[in-house]
Amino acid sequence: MDPIRNPYAPGAGQRPPELAGRDDQLGAFDVVLERIAHGRPERSLVLTGLRGVGKTVLLNALRSAAVRRGWGTGKLEARPDQGLRRPLSSALHQAVRELGHPEPAQVDQVLGVIRAFAQRDAAPGAKLRDVWNPGIEAPVVKGRADSGDIEIDLVELFSDAGGLAADVGKGVAVFIDEMQDLGPDDVSALCAACHEISQSGLPMIVVGAGLPHLPAVLSASKSYSERLFRYQRIDRLGRAEADRALAAPAAEESAAYDDDALAAMYAATGGYPYFIQAYGKAVWDVAPSSPITAADVAVAAPEAETELAVGFFGSRYERATPGEREYLRAMADAAVARAESGEDLDVIESVPTADVAAVLGKKPQSLSPARDALLKKGLIYSAERGRIAFTVPHFGRYLRDR
Repeated sequence: MDPIRNPYAPGAGQRPPELAGRDDQLGAFDVVLERIAHGRPERSLVLTGLRGVGKTVLLNALRSAAVRRGWGTGKLEARPDQGLRRPLSSALHQAVRELGHPEPAQVDQVLGVIRAFAQRDAAPGAKLRDVWNPGIEAPVVKGRADSGDIEIDLVELFSDAGGLAADVGKGVAVFIDEMQDLGPDDVSALCAACHEISQSGLPMIVVGAGLPHLPAVLSASKSYSERLFRYQRIDRLGRAEADRALAAPAAEESAAYDDDALAAMYAATGGYPYFIQAYGKAVWDVAPSSPITAADVAVAAPEAETELAVGFFGSRYERATPGEREYLRAMADAAVARAESGEDLDVIESVPTADVAAVLGKKPQSLSPARDALLKKGLIYSAERGRIAFTVPHFGRYLRDR
């Protein structure tokens, strides 16, 4: 098969040629946009799921849907070592510019508030290079979103941005990837601001994406967050959707898979979108002709697995210290032990922390530092009290293969 015509796209956040299995989410978001445009109340949206299920791709697709309706949009990626003020200010700056408000004075007023909100992050007497400069020429607006209390400031900032959008009959949407990495104060402020905007009826929403424990992070910050956001679990694709993700791009290039090849691909990928793209690319490159067969899949599998081992699994494994790697391997072994007692190894989503401690022959309390470090690095998450799970699908299999 011609590698130049290879249609598959295994990249972080890169949109696949066929966005299969996400029609329900896209349709629901269209309803949200229409309701807000007509002055109807709507909740902000939170997407959750493991790594590799396409949360970032879907987040970008939702943003595109908002742009097509003339909304002002901005996107940021949360980081554990960074506060919310500067990246959010950049996102809102872009959103305000996209609105196309006809009154420059009103636009400058909001831009001045955004600038004040961002620069409040700088320490008193900070040097000029340390003062955030977003390219906003409007003068700083004193006394608005600059109190230093992130919760108060964010409510005022969202109110002003939402009001500007309401003037032109549009909306503002802020998209936040890796939302679980926001600091506790920022999470609390974001919940409070979304609550205030919802009550005031302003056309503004937040669309967040994060790991499966994100709802617990939000709930720990504000008890009413369970009613504040609409939660959508993004999971692996079913068989029919996975087949479409492979077959539709191939058909565009006048190629096809036979039935056995599609079955082999689903068995290898488990329906995870990132794996589908990785295997699809490898199989296309080794297949001599169309239709692609199960034999082609078998030949390409080692290449796909090597690529995943280096770029998807290995890069994360290398971030762990030796002690943390020991904990990760013990998690994989604990899952095997549960499988030997009758559970299906491929569907075990989490293991008790007590089982991990038993594998290592240590007390659970002594393993807390390693577990907490892995949680902060985003390699594992707490599925529920007393249980943990990998944030990356098939990570246990990768560790066992090593």
